[in-house]
Amino acid sequence: MIRTSGLCKTYGRITAVDSITLHVPPGIICGLVGPDGAGKTTLMRMLCNLLEPDRGKIEISSVILGYMPQRFSLYGDLTIMENINFIGALYNLDKKTITARADEILSLTGLNDFKSRLAANLSGGMKQKLALTCALITRPELLILDEPTYGVDPESRQEFWKILYQLNKQGMTILISTPYMDEAELCHLVNFINQGRITVTGTPLQLRQQFPHQVLKVEADSHDPHLLSGIEGILDISFYGSYYRLVTDAAEKASRAVKEHCRARGINNLTIKPVPPTMEDVFVLLAEKEETAWKMPLQPKD
Repeated sequence: MIRTSGLCKTYGRITAVDSITLHVPPGIICGLVGPDGAGKTTLMRMLCNLLEPDRGKIEISSVILGYMPQRFSLYGDLTIMENINFIGALYNLDKKTITARADEILSLTGLNDFKSRLAANLSGGMKQKLALTCALITRPELLILDEPTYGVDPESRQEFWKILYQLNKQGMTILISTPYMDEAELCHLVNFINQGRITVTGTPLQLRQQFPHQVLKVEADSHDPHLLSGIEGILDISFYGSYYRLVTDAAEKASRAVKEHCRARGINNLTIKPVPPTMEDVFVLLAEKEETAWKMPLQPKD
């Protein structure tokens, strides 16, 4: 569906995309994750032919492509239906076709009862559904979404992903960038991009299995986020209000050190147990440029 090789884009001295080779097989939801400024938007804009690469190749199967940019870019002083009619007309669709497709898509996105509402008066989640509706009006076979749920409440994000799964079930290929690791877990394939390069590619399961460290969950009678700071052998600590997550290379040694550390502070009631790594653990590790600790990047099969 999508293949790139040696794709590059620079802005002056800044290299936004650096020799990216990407393969998105047909019929999957493919995730693109990475820190801010990693090159996700630049890559997507080149794939949509909105930016010209400095060098490299892009091959996209001859399909209809739908694109939803990061920022809401429709007209606030037009209603939902007026925005859809306008976008449909830009693609030379006749009024009858636009109306028929709009009814179908609005039913899917749950916006049927709001056709006459001004876009400016929609909630964040509804604006994103409207943007998705407009991206779908051409019935694309390939849908490219740039952080479509950023800043949207959790319930709306969940509804949005239900729609994406329905579209994918119908055969649509989806490339989506996201800052949320729970959304990365929902993708069939994930590409991690950092400093303009794709460093690791694999399924969420493969990426978690390749995580080169061990993770411990610690529950203690303390709400001090700094309680476990300074313990030797702990690579990273995250505090979640009722428990701590520790990343280490020696789980048994770290467990003993945590117990001794807590007892010295009068905390004897604690539970320590190993837990599987999450995509958030993977993200933090790769964002800190530890890709050298990983096996060779995985490549999707045709």
